[in-house]
Amino acid sequence: MSESEHRMIEILRILNEQDKPTGSKLIADELRNKGFNLGERAVRYHMQILDEKGFTERMGYSGRRITNLGREKLEKGLIYDQVDFIYSRFEEMIYLTDFNYMTQEGKVVVNTSTIYNEDSINIIKKIIENGLSVSPYVNLSAVSNEDKINITTLCGTTIDGVLLNEGIPSQPQYGGLLKIEDYKPVKFTELISYKKTSVTPLDAFSTPGLTSVLDVVENGNGIIPANFRLIPGIGRSKAIDIINKLNKIGIGGVIGISDEGKDILGIPVPDGMVGIAIVGGITPFCAVQEENQNIDIKIAEEIKDFETLSPLTSTFKHSLKEVEHEIQPKIPFLLSKTWNLIQQVNYDVEKRKGDIISNVSYINKDDFDISLEIMEEAYNSNPKYINPYYQLIDHPDDDEKIGIATICSLSIDGILIDNGIMSNPRYGGLLELTEPPLFIDLISYNGSTEDPHQIFLAKNMTSITGAIGPNKILASFKEIPHISRDYAVYLLEILRNIGFSIYKIGKPREVTYNAKADNYNFGVVTGSGLNSIGAVKEKGIDIEVKAIEKLIPFEKMDRL
Repeated sequence: MSESEHRMIEILRILNEQDKPTGSKLIADELRNKGFNLGERAVRYHMQILDEKGFTERMGYSGRRITNLGREKLEKGLIYDQVDFIYSRFEEMIYLTDFNYMTQEGKVVVNTSTIYNEDSINIIKKIIENGLSVSPYVNLSAVSNEDKINITTLCGTTIDGVLLNEGIPSQPQYGGLLKIEDYKPVKFTELISYKKTSVTPLDAFSTPGLTSVLDVVENGNGIIPANFRLIPGIGRSKAIDIINKLNKIGIGGVIGISDEGKDILGIPVPDGMVGIAIVGGITPFCAVQEENQNIDIKIAEEIKDFETLSPLTSTFKHSLKEVEHEIQPKIPFLLSKTWNLIQQVNYDVEKRKGDIISNVSYINKDDFDISLEIMEEAYNSNPKYINPYYQLIDHPDDDEKIGIATICSLSIDGILIDNGIMSNPRYGGLLELTEPPLFIDLISYNGSTEDPHQIFLAKNMTSITGAIGPNKILASFKEIPHISRDYAVYLLEILRNIGFSIYKIGKPREVTYNAKADNYNFGVVTGSGLNSIGAVKEKGIDIEVKAIEKLIPFEKMDRL
């Protein structure tokens, strides 16, 4: 991306944050705060270009505002930039937090979600009363002429901001799911790094069925959302003192604090650092979701004055026990778990025989015929993007179910590596089939414990059958050293002709379908074997989606 494109994206971000038309002077000032030295005249030049593209519109002498097309550009247009922006956005909110816990004044970070009935308020109140929230301070506002209520709650990022204001740098590391047993926090079961995703980590885990917050309240066992950050070890005592003072005024949610350089809840802590786990600000909202109540969950989206919030309840107890600093197995990220499978791929491109990595998803046997029809229809409608290979696998425990194995895109990395070419899987993504196709979301394989494609399917973000809006399919981005390009292209073309889903072979320093390889590498975009499975899910068939399951012989697979 050119420097000019960077500037225009930042201008769109500034306009998107404004409630009214904005002039070039304010934009120039905001750009300087973001490190862009651009005068008003230069801003006006860039604004004219944005006007011509339809991304902004002039509102008389008041200035300009972003258009819906501009918002789409901001959300989709430069997703490789968005991967870095998620983390920088949290850094920005930490910096803007100026809450003073002595005077209880200043700005805090909040989540604002939408609920639709009084029952949802009562569920949120119950979770807050049991201490599974950052704070009882909320803001409730009815939406005029609509049967819905906006509820604003405090986000745990506020605590990072308070620590920073006291001279303690707090670095958000992961959002994830935390296992609770007998009210005791045990270990994180899933994690996504804040630095390696375009999807806010806790947003990825706010899917129905992933949490069991109400079970924790009722019997002390379940899964809750939580965040993890690091601070320097020298600041541990001071941080504990600040956290205790925040607790006294109703701002808490801290689950555990590690000793210096000691692992906690299954997460390794570097030497000289201390890990802090805090309950996710969306935890009460997840409980609403668990009760099948309609809710629109938003995450850490804005800064508000603390005085706009008031306690939802005066009852606030800590139901969770203290974390026991016992050694837990470290949580492996997805890529580290799969390298051994990748290395075992031994597919021969000339003989078309050998083991590849498969995804194995399970359906009821009664649904098999209709599922196969849906897979065939998806392939026939879009053969360029849907992988046609599958194999039936017996379910290990249930005779009423059957598995459908499809080719995992990591097989391509294994084939290249088996032929002496280093191939590094970087991202699993959601690819929108515009012209040209563009990644609209990316999650790093090396920054997530769960397969990104499973996350997108669980959140119903795909549109593989094209039933809702433009086609959005699952794809992966990998990078290969430029020095091996000729041989790699030769092998990839053979695989494409066989039927492996290879969408695009990029060039060095090229932005490939909106994803970017490191210097001296080129990018390759490949399709997921879960696209045909996603088509089945979109048609309402109950299917248990599983990614990266096992090695199977390619020659035993059938073709749609």
